[in-house]
Amino acid sequence: MVAPCGASQTIALVSIPASFIQDLLQRVDIVDVVGRYVTLKKSGANFMGLCPFHGEKSPSFSVSPVKQFFHCFGCSKGGDAIAFLREHTGMEFMEAVQSLAQEVGLQVPQEEVSPQQRAQRQAHKEQQDSLGQVLERTAQVYCEQLKHAPHAIDYLKRRGLSGSISQRYGLGYAPAGWNYLASVFPDYTSALLTESGLVIHHAEEDRRYDRFRDRIMFPIRDVKGQCIGFGGRVLGDEKPKYLNSPETPLFHKGRELYGLFEARSAMRDSGYALVCEGYMDVVALAQLGFANAVATLGTACTSEHMHKLLRFTDAVVFSFDGDVAGQRAARKALEAVLPLLNDTRSAKFLFLPPEHDPDSFIRAHGSDAFARLVHAAQPFNQFLLTCASEGCDLGSAPGRAKLSSQAEPLWRLLPPSTLKRLVLDELAQHIALPAAELQALWERASTPHPGVGRSSAGAASTDASARPAWAPAFTPRGQRFAQERTSRRALPRAEITTGPDQAVRLLLSHMALLERLDNDDLDALVHMPAPHGPFFRWLESQFQEHGALAWPALKANLMQTLHADWVLALMQGPLAHPEDDVQAQYDELRSILKPWLSRRIHELLTTLAQTYAQDPSNQEVRQRYQALQARSRLL
Repeated sequence: MVAPCGASQTIALVSIPASFIQDLLQRVDIVDVVGRYVTLKKSGANFMGLCPFHGEKSPSFSVSPVKQFFHCFGCSKGGDAIAFLREHTGMEFMEAVQSLAQEVGLQVPQEEVSPQQRAQRQAHKEQQDSLGQVLERTAQVYCEQLKHAPHAIDYLKRRGLSGSISQRYGLGYAPAGWNYLASVFPDYTSALLTESGLVIHHAEEDRRYDRFRDRIMFPIRDVKGQCIGFGGRVLGDEKPKYLNSPETPLFHKGRELYGLFEARSAMRDSGYALVCEGYMDVVALAQLGFANAVATLGTACTSEHMHKLLRFTDAVVFSFDGDVAGQRAARKALEAVLPLLNDTRSAKFLFLPPEHDPDSFIRAHGSDAFARLVHAAQPFNQFLLTCASEGCDLGSAPGRAKLSSQAEPLWRLLPPSTLKRLVLDELAQHIALPAAELQALWERASTPHPGVGRSSAGAASTDASARPAWAPAFTPRGQRFAQERTSRRALPRAEITTGPDQAVRLLLSHMALLERLDNDDLDALVHMPAPHGPFFRWLESQFQEHGALAWPALKANLMQTLHADWVLALMQGPLAHPEDDVQAQYDELRSILKPWLSRRIHELLTTLAQTYAQDPSNQEVRQRYQALQARSRLL
């Protein structure tokens, strides 16, 4: 991988010498490592077993003690002991190395790390270990409490869940008291309880209380089976219906998938992963024969989700609700998965009737009916065409031209492959142009021409240097939206000085806009310089805890923070109303966010380039880099 222009070429803080990796692999016996997960039998000079990476009835998985190498003749996966641990357990490269080194009594060397940096890393590891212990203890306690909560048990029974499936997923119950965890942990003021997201501390009032109260609890586990957070579901109709743990050193909702730990074996047996939207969907599907189901955690599908999932399977079926929100979630999932598809990876989209989610559908119509829907799900290329054809009259030249314009950015997300060429052929047929000519048109359209973006003599300058750093390029489409809004009803606003200031006004006026932002968008917001970045982190946490709030409710919560003075000053004057043109507000937010997102992506590309330089075998880093590059090109 070549670092992007301007990327720093400094060596990463932690680097493992190649000589150490070689020494480690010579000391480790791959037969012992693989044998912990796969039943192996001696066959000549090698050992054979059923492949853990795909379903098979006859052993084709070979482990060579001489070569210290594994290989499957069925799915072609292969590698050394480190590669096996990464593929089978989901460990990162460093985790696998450290795990093997500990087994054989070796200390992993860390080059170019100062004593202070080493101490910081050790402190961080100890903090994560302590947080993990607190969360594991809490999960056990919630499980015990479920046994003594008849109304919670009755709720699960009414939802059709058995005791065995509840036990498999570790379901529990958080009692209704404000300070129940004070009876579990002797030091209720411990920072670990707040850092793990279990306890909320209002510093101004010095008041502490449990985050989860009177809720069915769904422990969220990482790929190693360790509890890293929780999702809580109310027993009635209170809001928010689902409440997730906040972002912590262990838990990042944009990277984790609920049920992945439990679904790994079923995904390999069935040959695909089923991605849905809710905790209850996952558990209900698992009970009724679809144990390969996972769910996002109250956020849109991200590229990180897909990177993690595609380490365990090469096929994904997205199952979303049939309403407008489900369609929107499917579009974001399409954008997240496209950069990772190739000639051996596939994705499909299953849309249920508007009145159903997977849980309600399978209970109303049965497992066989749901299995037929899975089998008949739309291949990603059909759904891509559906998205690109929105608002297009394909019986007219303008409609087909619009299809071309809307299909190009989605097609460009696909990595180079035979699959990408075949998708181009399909699109070309609907646009009624030869594929080669269509691609040539797209290439010419994406190539900047001399003088574009600069003003002619006597005109107002539109050069980027003449605009503030935050200001978006003024496009005809943006101008059209502005004119349309003015003709209908001008949206009054207070005087502002920067794009981030206006983003604050938009999001506080219409908090539901956060639902339409993906993980990269939110990452760009929270990494803005102070005071905006810290404020957006607070706002995102409010959204996770309470859902979309109206400005008066947000204002009451805001008054308890250090953000209050400057934010209230920005909010003076008439504000947008929910019935105003939400799409226009969203487009305005996107235009403000665009340069910040570009800047953040460039920072991430620089970091990933440095990481990859230290570990060229890390395919996850390489794939993430390519996905970000594709997103950057779209911007």
